[in-house]
Amino acid sequence: MTQAMDMDATDRRILTVLQREGRITNAELSERVNLSPSACHRRTQRLEEEGYIAAFVALLDARKLGLATTVFVEITLEGQAEDLLDRFEREVARIPNLLECHLMAGSADYLMKLLVQDTDDFARIHRQFLSRLPGVRQMQSSFSLRTVVNTTAIPV
Repeated sequence: MTQAMDMDATDRRILTVLQREGRITNAELSERVNLSPSACHRRTQRLEEEGYIAAFVALLDARKLGLATTVFVEITLEGQAEDLLDRFEREVARIPNLLECHLMAGSADYLMKLLVQDTDDFARIHRQFLSRLPGVRQMQSSFSLRTVVNTTAIPV
């Protein structure tokens, strides 16, 4: 039995509220999920201790910070040898403005998501970092025109 199956409906309600309102007080949370404040606090602590809650963070507005352009980069490597993947992944971790990098199944080996100021900023990152990644056979960049859906909330 997986840990997720050990959660009940109240745990799921707590997680749902916290994903959308991380700064909610325990008293407000307990009202929203219909628990006493002490029981709500115990459950929230347990959910943290068991790793269901990985962190509490502030979600920033990228546009207000001057990062208005989202770029997706698909990379195909020359091979799949473990040492090449390890070297590639070490170097990818050094790329500024990188939000995500995923090892993929499908036509590309990796998919990256970057936030940049504009095309000139991306060109700089491409020149200084992406073009120097080891073992790259092919790279394709796509610029997002508009974000249609963007959430950090995981279905619980």
